[in-house]
Amino acid sequence: MSKTPFLTKEKATEIIAEYPTPFHIYDEKGLRENAENLLKAFSWNKGFKEYFAVKATPNPFLINILREYGCGCDCSSMTELMLSKAIGAVGDDIMFSSNDTPLEEFKFCNDLGGIINLDDITHIEAVEKACGKLPKKMSCRYNPGGVFQISNSIMDNPGDAKYGMTTEQIFEAFKIMKEKGVEEFGIHSFLCSNTVTNDYYPMLAKVLFELAVELRDKVGVKITFINLSGGVGIPYRPDQEPNDIFRIGEGVRKVYEEVLTPAGMDDIAIFTEMGRYMMGPYGALVTTAINEKHTHKEYIGVDACAVNLMRPAVYGAYHHITVLGKENALHDHVYDVTGSLCENCDKFAIDRRLPEIEMGDIIYIHDTGAHGYSMGYNYNGKLKSAELLLQTDGGVKLIRRAETPKDYFATFDCFDFYDKVLDE
Repeated sequence: MSKTPFLTKEKATEIIAEYPTPFHIYDEKGLRENAENLLKAFSWNKGFKEYFAVKATPNPFLINILREYGCGCDCSSMTELMLSKAIGAVGDDIMFSSNDTPLEEFKFCNDLGGIINLDDITHIEAVEKACGKLPKKMSCRYNPGGVFQISNSIMDNPGDAKYGMTTEQIFEAFKIMKEKGVEEFGIHSFLCSNTVTNDYYPMLAKVLFELAVELRDKVGVKITFINLSGGVGIPYRPDQEPNDIFRIGEGVRKVYEEVLTPAGMDDIAIFTEMGRYMMGPYGALVTTAINEKHTHKEYIGVDACAVNLMRPAVYGAYHHITVLGKENALHDHVYDVTGSLCENCDKFAIDRRLPEIEMGDIIYIHDTGAHGYSMGYNYNGKLKSAELLLQTDGGVKLIRRAETPKDYFATFDCFDFYDKVLDE
């Protein structure tokens, strides 16, 4: 089975003439259509808001496209908060979900008017210390523990996760926060990652909606939003059935009407924090075959490496590969597709059946729009690649330049290191 690239060989060749490989490129048309569908799927909820997970793809050009559809920013660090501020996403456009958080980050978020989502009950005191007093609107992250099952399959193990509060802790936290002046409360939870099922959100929603009713009844708090966080995944493999966001939205609506409406809580807003679902399929890593090796296996070396996309190296994650211009050729060769790092795990594919690859062929690695560029690093002195936007009119825009050696040496500036390298 195959996946369809959003670039043709001809278009890729045209782009490469100006922007050499490797680079990440994003499909504006697909991104916009996906954002529109998400809004339609949850249009039944008046307060619905998507907080795009900045960690997935921290590029202001891309986030600003989503902001045209009312999306906010889910932030987890000082620099992500700074990025949000720089593009005008402040106030309720920020959801700050962090853990092991420095006090200055709580203060910075509060100064921006963002919503602080507490990961731990001890953070109540931390926020009070950082901000002088608790904000009027706050949220808590919930972790019920145990395992979370869908269709008799264990999808994740919340009991082993470092995130969130226990049931007892969230009740105590809401009680303390209410006593300290918090007026509006939210509940947040993230129990599964990259689920390719339409059942995850509705099942999670039921857990959180029932918790909300119990918290309202026993603690007397006003809950104004419930954040389903992320976890809605994408089909990395071509034989996987993609999620249907309309079925997901309808599933959440049914649970909402079963649990919250009878309790008189049908004014609660639903929030989401999707990164992978929003951006993943609409990005690709484009690289060129530059080396072939015939030893105990057949290897194809490309000019990208794990610096550009680390998921296969770290997780053994599958990313589909298309050899542009050979979409209809027989997949009658078996290759390891590798990068140039001094690590044997630097492989985009292992024993992958592909068409015969010749030097200079353009390799298109699918679904890198989330947790692709953002997870890059500089091991072996490798430099992070450019990011490009394939615009709806077919034009291409540079939205982040490639790093240069000067960028790499910049943090040695107290020694004038880069100038010395040039002098020599």
